[in-house]
Amino acid sequence: MNTQPNLFIPADLRKRIFFTLMILALYRVGVAVPTPGVNADAVLAFFQSKSSGIFGMFNTFTGGALKRFSVFALGIMPYISASIIFQLLQSAIPYLESLKKEGEAGRKKINQYTRYATVLLSIIQGYAIANWLSGQNPGGQPLVSQPNFGHFLLPFELVTVATLTAGAMFIMWLGEQITERGVGNGASLIIFAGIAAGIPRGAMSLYKMVTGGEMSALMAILLILGMVFVIGIIVFIEAGQRKITVQYSQRGMNAQKQVSHLPLKLNFSGVIPPIFASSLLMFPATMAQFIKAPWMQEIQQSLTPTGAVYNVIFVALIIFFSFFYTEIVFNPTEVADNLKKYGGFIPGIRAGKNTAEYIKRVIDRLTVAGSLYLSAVCIMPTLLTSKLHLPFYFGGTSLLILVGVALDTVQQIQSHLLTARYDGLVRGVKMRSRRVQF
Repeated sequence: MNTQPNLFIPADLRKRIFFTLMILALYRVGVAVPTPGVNADAVLAFFQSKSSGIFGMFNTFTGGALKRFSVFALGIMPYISASIIFQLLQSAIPYLESLKKEGEAGRKKINQYTRYATVLLSIIQGYAIANWLSGQNPGGQPLVSQPNFGHFLLPFELVTVATLTAGAMFIMWLGEQITERGVGNGASLIIFAGIAAGIPRGAMSLYKMVTGGEMSALMAILLILGMVFVIGIIVFIEAGQRKITVQYSQRGMNAQKQVSHLPLKLNFSGVIPPIFASSLLMFPATMAQFIKAPWMQEIQQSLTPTGAVYNVIFVALIIFFSFFYTEIVFNPTEVADNLKKYGGFIPGIRAGKNTAEYIKRVIDRLTVAGSLYLSAVCIMPTLLTSKLHLPFYFGGTSLLILVGVALDTVQQIQSHLLTARYDGLVRGVKMRSRRVQF
């Protein structure tokens, strides 16, 4: 038997990686395709002047598509918002809760409803952006160069809504294709690609600030070291685990206790809470285009990434989604029942209900610590960079998503490698017959 480890990437994994890269490249090509009827140069200059507020964050998550007002200007955020809505509704509506318990068939139905909600949200957000953009006239130069289209004189708002909705649905489809046929979570990787695409531009802006005398070289070095420090903290926490000792008793005359561990991640929810929280905080900017009341405009103006109101709501949403997501994906009662079924127990804790309560207490403490860690990582770098008056948005949320998605993708690649190596070892073993040889 050949036990030498295979140093080459399996063919199936190569196909998956290549497929993922091709889909992400196709997404980046679509970001450069402008929406019909807009003055591309005027729109680019207009959004560059608003790169520090909520538009800067939204533009970062769309990979620069909003700044160019391309066909992908809405990005993946409508799909994420729809997913949030239906995950919340599964706990409130008995019909959706029963679908969730049906397994694969119920999940497909919920996904179909999520797609319908994505279309509705895309239409609402697309009309809001189109209506707001058509009313902008900075310096006497309108951003909309063609208010009507074709022989039927279709209004700009109608064409834009159709274009942006189609773009959002296409991005959703790309994300689903990556999840099914590629490596990693499709929606997260699309956000990752959008944020990563802004790194070279941010580095060039920082270099120009240093060479132009707007920032000292020492301050730039400290800023880079601070980013490296935050990345190190994220990697350390994301890889951290709380191991609960589990013992398995064996029956027989030579019974021995086998000791194992139940690993619980320190940050069980990963990058999901910041993504969900950011998505919901972008919603008031959309509603402000429909509600022209002064109080709504004040709410929109107060929700900037450096404002106190924004950060308080942001932290509250991160904590809420951390507990909510952990509650959905981790069931302490089910874990305790499985341990009892296979003869496992936690030393000093009775099997069954007491074990479930103990695991629930541990996971709640980890969730509190994890949500506070997420809040600190997402808020502190953003506030620091705003004090330095950087000409680009690159906050803690972006760093967290970049590192978290990268770690998750690497783990999935390692899982594929281990599976392929195990299959190769089993395939190379010659099974000997148990029949008696004469």
